[in-house]
Parts: sequence; C-alpha cells; structure tokens
Amino acid sequence: MLVGERRRKARVAALQFLFGLEFHPLEGKEELEDFWKSNPYRKTVRFYAEKLIRGIIEKQEEIDEIIKKSLTKWKWERVGYIEKIILRIAVYEGGISGLVSARTSISEAIELAKMFGAEDTPKFINGILDRVFTNQNWIEKEK
Repeated sequence: MLVGERRRKARVAALQFLFGLEFHPLEGKEELEDFWKSNPYRKTVRFYAEKLIRGIIEKQEEIDEIIKKSLTKWKWERVGYIEKIILRIAVYEGGISGLVSARTSISEAIELAKMFGAEDTPKFINGILDRVFTNQNWIEKEK
C-alpha cells in the first residue's frame, strides 16, 4: 500500500474517531483502544491516525481559533461536526504540525469532504482552508 493511501485511510480513521468525541468526550486511553478493536487497520495507518488524533486533541483550542478567524459570513456554531473535524485535520496536518504540505492537506481535506460531507461541503472546505492557510502564511496567495 502506498504512503498516500495509508495516510488517507489514517485521515478517515481520525475523522471517525474525532467525530465520536463530539458526542462522547475522551475519558482515557480505553476509547481509542476500543475504536481500534472495532476498526482494525494496519499498524502504519493506526500510527499516523493516532498522531493526528493526539495532536488535534492537544491543539484543538488553537486550531479552532485559527479557523474561526478565517470564517466570513459564518459563525463557528453553524459549521457542522464533519466540516469542523475535516478543517481541524487539515489545519493540524498541513499547518501546525507540517506533517504534509499545505496544498496536500487542502487537497486531502477536499477528498474527505467528498466522502463524508454534503454536496457543497468540498467547496466550503476549500474556501475556508484557502483563507486559513493564506492568513497564516502557510501558503502564498496566487495572483
């Protein structure tokens, strides 16, 4: 399996786990272990997914503040759970941690949006992330 494929599977797993946390806050390591029992993945997928999950949980307030500053005509409370999680993954992975390039994280976020979001979700995600990454100077705006 190619690195890109493993990372995409890891993003999907991270999204699924983080979505569950929106309804049942993390109380300990058991939740993550239970998640892996129900969702068996290769070790490499699991390793990268856990890197994303732990980083996003640790930096969630910072990530959310970065995203909120780039929302125009939208209130954070109006953004759906799936969209929030996709945005968090991209901001953490391609911005804060630099695990992948900014452009890769935006492209992958759009792919997640196509898989899990509504019809207009990819366009919404792309617009927000373009603003976030430009505002943070993680990418330069093309002229």
